[in-house]
Formats: sequence, C-alpha cells, structure tokens
Amino acid sequence: MRELNFLRSKEVKQLVKRINAQWGADFSDMMEEYTLFQNKEKIYIVSRSIADVAFEKLRINNAGLYILEDKHNELRLSVEGSQMLGPKATKNIIELTKEELVQWLKGEDLDKQGDNQGFVIIKHNKDFFGSGKFKENRLLNFLPKIRRLNEVNV
Repeated sequence: MRELNFLRSKEVKQLVKRINAQWGADFSDMMEEYTLFQNKEKIYIVSRSIADVAFEKLRINNAGLYILEDKHNELRLSVEGSQMLGPKATKNIIELTKEELVQWLKGEDLDKQGDNQGFVIIKHNKDFFGSGKFKENRLLNFLPKIRRLNEVNV
C-alpha cells in the first residue's frame, strides 16, 4: 500500500496562499470539509471523512480527486482543479473564443496577447478546461493527450 501523505495544516495554509497569489481564488473555505494529500508532485483533495477508513485492512493505490501539480515551485491545475477553482478565480484566466477552444481541445498551442504570467486557467463562456502556461504571448497547451479530441463540436 502506498502511504497517503496528508498535508499538515501549515502546509495546506501555504498552498492556499499560493493558489490565491496565482489565481486570486480563495480556497480556504473548502478546507473545513476537505483535506489534501500529496503523492509525488500531485495534490489530491478528499473528504475529511476519509479519517474514518481503516486503511490497514485495505489495499489502496490512490484516493481523492487530482486537482493540481506542484512542480518546480509552480502550481498547475488539472481539468477538475480548474473547474473547482475557476469560478472563484479573479486573475490569470484566459478566455478563449469558440475557434480557439476547438484548437485547444485538439492539443494545440495558441498565440494569445496578454499580460498574464505562468499557469493560467482556460475558460470559454462559463466552462473551465484546465490550465495552460502563458509565456511570451503564447499559450502552451497542457491538456493531457488522453483528453484531447480529434473532432470537436462546440
């Protein structure tokens, strides 16, 4: 069984602070009901009721929902993480047109003007589609290959 490395309260507060700095999203209210654990660079969110599970009797490979990666001191949201944090975010959000969204969902990088920096949340209308890295007026696609689409009908 893999050891579930639950983040201590101090680590959660630091992560919440970093999320707020990057996307202007206050994530602290969710920490009353949920907790976070880390497996290598990936961070997962899980209900606090997981404490009631007798892990010694189970063979657990993983638990929770993968929401972000903390790699090289940069935070990158998963698709599900962007859907959780996106509605709360106030900065570093890139709004795509319908045509740009089609390109994005096919896994293409996009030329995009703006003053965003680092990892941004990808949005079209009211929907969130993960994150990309904004660098030198270019939006680098981080949509996992398994989630990319050949044909897109938007």
